[in-house]
Amino acid sequence: MLFLQFHLDNDRYVIDTGQVVEVLPLLGIKQIPQAPAGLAGVFNYRGQPVPAVDLSEMALGRAARQRMSTRIIVVRYPDETGTAHLLGLIAEKVTETVHRDPADFTDAGVRNDGAPYLGPVAADSKGLVQWVEVTKLLRDSIRDVLFNQPLKQP
Repeated sequence: MLFLQFHLDNDRYVIDTGQVVEVLPLLGIKQIPQAPAGLAGVFNYRGQPVPAVDLSEMALGRAARQRMSTRIIVVRYPDETGTAHLLGLIAEKVTETVHRDPADFTDAGVRNDGAPYLGPVAADSKGLVQWVEVTKLLRDSIRDVLFNQPLKQP
């Protein structure tokens, strides 16, 4: 399986490239006053406004650093009906893809209710890498603002 790798500080994370539409340079983001924490704003994607969330702000409490390797990862984010919405993920050090067998990933052994998107981990020569589950990425407060319809709780 092919994954796109990015960093949060010194830690490595991956997302399934099957959910990725395109990787863009960090474009101008129109901020939204009084938006929930983590919601960076909206950007123009091929003539369509697309919301963007800042993964560093969501996970670390600080905005992503403006580096050459900071990118907007455009993904498909499904709602409760299965309709996929475009969503931009601002991430640092988006520089490579990696092939991994999904079976290489195992439970991290730590439950984090504040970050349900953090999935299993895999080890390699550089240490651990953690799988981010895009479908679990948005908190209700952000998802409801973006898509104007709360998802049903399981």
